[in-house]
Amino acid sequence: MNTQSAIHAKPTIINGLDVDAAVATIASIKADKSLGRFQFRARNTWIDGGVNRSVIRDFYGAGKEDTSRDTAFEFTNGEPPILLGNNEGANPVEFLLHALAGCVTTTLVLHAMARGIAIRELSTELAGDLDVQGLLGLDDSISPGYEQISIRMHVKADCSDEALDDLLAYAQRHSPVCNTVCRPVPVVIERAST
Repeated sequence: MNTQSAIHAKPTIINGLDVDAAVATIASIKADKSLGRFQFRARNTWIDGGVNRSVIRDFYGAGKEDTSRDTAFEFTNGEPPILLGNNEGANPVEFLLHALAGCVTTTLVLHAMARGIAIRELSTELAGDLDVQGLLGLDDSISPGYEQISIRMHVKADCSDEALDDLLAYAQRHSPVCNTVCRPVPVVIERAST
């Protein structure tokens, strides 16, 4: 390929992702492992009752602070009336399902691209079972968190059923949110000094 054709070559895109950019990113992280360290942040303010709002804008990644987002993302947490709210927004455990769905989906699409598998259709249904007796402190033997989360992924891809099953299992193991939910992760809550 001469220089002129290289300049005009279209990037290889699989599942909406630029394969060449992915290869370059992976090569950069292999060459300098510190580029793989990220810190994501959220700031939350209580509004009233069960309503609070999270703002997400900046993060640290690839060796530097990233402030490239022109506008912050804002998410309102609320509760349904049965849990003393007015449906001001999804509640935090529903946002957890949203985060889990998004992360498993993105991980699946990313690793499908890496394997050269084109995804034709992808949708996901999640359900989480929770007993609020744990949240309310009515029974200490009941965990306040989800007892189980089920994820049903509807996938049509240009690969065999065996390759798709392998890809689904790989996505489950490598999704950061799924991995965080599936293993104990230290969470430190401390009072900020005023």
